[in-house]
Amino acid sequence: SYPEQPEIQAYLEQCATTYNIRPHLRFGTTVTSIRFVTETNKWEVSTANQGQCFADIVISATGPLSQPKTPAIAGLENFGGTVFHSAKWRHDHPLAGKQIAVIGTGASAIQFVPRIATQARRLFVYQRSAPWLLPRRDRRFSPTERKRLRQRKWLTWAKRQYIYFTQELLAFGFLGRGAVARGFRKATEKYLVQSVPDSQFRARVTPHYAPGCKRLLISNEWYPALQRPNVELVTAPIEAIVPTGIVTADGETRACDTIILATGFRATEFIAPMKVVGRDGADLATTWSNGAKTHLGITVSGFPNFFLLVGPNTGLGHNSIVFMIESQLHYIIQAIQSLDARSASAIDLKPERQQTSYNRVQRKLRDTVWQSGCTSWYLDADGRNDTIWPGFTIEYWWRTRRFRLSDYRLLP
Repeated sequence: SYPEQPEIQAYLEQCATTYNIRPHLRFGTTVTSIRFVTETNKWEVSTANQGQCFADIVISATGPLSQPKTPAIAGLENFGGTVFHSAKWRHDHPLAGKQIAVIGTGASAIQFVPRIATQARRLFVYQRSAPWLLPRRDRRFSPTERKRLRQRKWLTWAKRQYIYFTQELLAFGFLGRGAVARGFRKATEKYLVQSVPDSQFRARVTPHYAPGCKRLLISNEWYPALQRPNVELVTAPIEAIVPTGIVTADGETRACDTIILATGFRATEFIAPMKVVGRDGADLATTWSNGAKTHLGITVSGFPNFFLLVGPNTGLGHNSIVFMIESQLHYIIQAIQSLDARSASAIDLKPERQQTSYNRVQRKLRDTVWQSGCTSWYLDADGRNDTIWPGFTIEYWWRTRRFRLSDYRLLP
């Protein structure tokens, strides 16, 4: 039900081959900047290692969870052992028998801590705030089931619809304070009590915010891993890192030879580290400094023929981001077709349409669980949520199903 990395990668590689994508790919290429050239209505794309090229259309598909976030902890650079971020895993560094410190207890740590806990001699898990968890209803599909799904396509369609709408209904738990939200809390609390019988330890892993305010996680292995004899959950704040280990605010030093940073990503820096310059020299990062304003998270006023996938306010807490990406691509394809049909070189979003769209999203966010008081990676430094879509995915599909040229200005 929840395929692991090798299966997902194999599927993506199969798609790339089946749909003849590989000849169009340029691997190992770092885009440093893109700049709109007003004289030609084209984008100048600069790379670190393959020079420049020009494009009529640019689609930024870099993803919001692609730039690892390194914490600002005093002394980190002076640590005498091995340090790496979980997103840049050191596969050449053996973990068996090591004294390991993991900083962070979010979605990344949830996945790898149970695996390395069985290898480490000692594992220290540093927690700033506890996550809410739900059990992972995972199982293997039997050969008979797989055969049946291959032979009866309607069964595949029906199962897909069941999965989609089951996940879609979870949005009720995030968008208000109703029965589903209360059900979320009861389910997470029940799972916590069942998984952690020791009341004192349970208090340490009980969050102090509403389920969903931070990313709601799914795991059957997290609580058992924390209760292993070789694992210690550390809730005292980190004071500093010294060459031999980590010092916490209570004055205790825990020696370790490996530090793994499970500290997440720079999720609110949607295009980092790439520089994007639009019409009249407008820098996108500066333009978004007071709110990442877009239309549907796809287009930005002043940046013609520039499209985003998983742009601002299109992230999810309940359903598949792939569905959102497919909706965005459908919208972008229609935009390109509209350009071709009118023999225009570029389209630029009207600023008033962008402002209306942004205001609507921010207004809908006010009463959601994401604005209920916790500090999460959904929020920027000013406490503004430019990350999450505050609605159902089916509503987003409806709003992106038809490209409206009236929202744009045509450039000759």
